[in-house]
Amino acid sequence: MLEEFGAPLNVTDVELAEPRTGEVLVRLEACGVCHTDMYTASGADPSGYAPTVLGHEGAGIVEQVGEGVRSVSPGNRVVTLFSPQCRECEHCRSPKTNLCLAIRDQQNLGYLPDGTTRLSRGGDPIRHFMGTSTFAQYTVMPEIALARVSSEAPPDRACLFACGLSTGLGAAINTAQVEAGSTCVVFGAGMVGLGAVAGCRLRGAERIICVDLSADRLELARGQGATDGWIGSPDTVARVLEETGGFGADYTFEATGLVDVMRQAVESARMGWGLCTIAGVAGKGETLDIVPRLLITGRRVCGSSFGGVKGRDQVPQLVQLYLDGDLNVDPFISHRIGLDEVNRGFELMERQDGIRSVITFDR
Repeated sequence: MLEEFGAPLNVTDVELAEPRTGEVLVRLEACGVCHTDMYTASGADPSGYAPTVLGHEGAGIVEQVGEGVRSVSPGNRVVTLFSPQCRECEHCRSPKTNLCLAIRDQQNLGYLPDGTTRLSRGGDPIRHFMGTSTFAQYTVMPEIALARVSSEAPPDRACLFACGLSTGLGAAINTAQVEAGSTCVVFGAGMVGLGAVAGCRLRGAERIICVDLSADRLELARGQGATDGWIGSPDTVARVLEETGGFGADYTFEATGLVDVMRQAVESARMGWGLCTIAGVAGKGETLDIVPRLLITGRRVCGSSFGGVKGRDQVPQLVQLYLDGDLNVDPFISHRIGLDEVNRGFELMERQDGIRSVITFDR
């Protein structure tokens, strides 16, 4: 429980009501500790609120369904989706975006679709976080925010597809639609950046350069298909240009959230047709300065939320890539911790110790 911003999370008991119409009770099996959770807990997120139960990278088993639920049944393994897919709104019907409109307003305020919460303590309602609240043994979520995945998918791996990994994969596969034989540069080798490297490989990129400040993370990037690993520096753009005959890379990806790195990613994109995809989340009030001449000469810049992934349809497909052996996510799990160690997960993240700590509920 996030009781107040800047304070450690409090592991405590709260009440959870049964699912209502269109809702599902999920027993969590595993949950990743993501930077977004820590960002909100710190108080830096301008849209954050407390008290709330954090967590959004979850995988678990359906225990109970409310009236009208058809797509999942008790016993199904599911991945939680902070980015839902109703399949009916204008955005869901369009191939141009994955930003479902159905429950967006209520979710951003911390409520389930009917404007209420299922969480409470002593009769006082507790708001949900990102519509998921997976730092808990159980959660109630909308049906449209759950992706049914194969029962063969280990939950500690499946949960990684609930946020960062799918964001990176989708940035390359869906948003940029990397072409075979191309040259790609990925800035950042955290979960999102490593996913982007893997996505570029799966799309058939010929050269994949990953840029990071950590030699250990660059080695992980090579394991995902990077052909080159560079330690980041102010000279990175010049080096990209030198390595590409003065033109730049066909595709660049930014996965750090640092505006200075975003600018490097833009400036590293190829004159004529280079596409820079920004997946990192910048700090409150920060802006990105771009020299207009870079755009006039053919470079394009786009953003990518959850990798353009339509969760209920595509997350099961991404999980299947792992099950088929086309994607190795095992190296991403750096630490396995219990729910009572969630604050340690934040500490490990602050020290950049590994890629992902995963809470497992059998500990």
